[in-house]
Amino acid sequence: MADLYLRALESERKALWAACRLKGLAKGTPERRRIDELDELLAAHKAKKAG
Repeated sequence: MADLYLRALESERKALWAACRLKGLAKGTPERRRIDELDELLAAHKAKKAG
């Protein structure tokens, strides 16, 4: 079965990253901080799933 939580996190990250690149947003903006937060959530979820 598909991991919907993982897919939702990855989808949100991908959309935010595209918006940041399009707008040329610098580090420290709320969008970039959310991307960092999503990276941490993704890593934690994958680690939990792996073992």
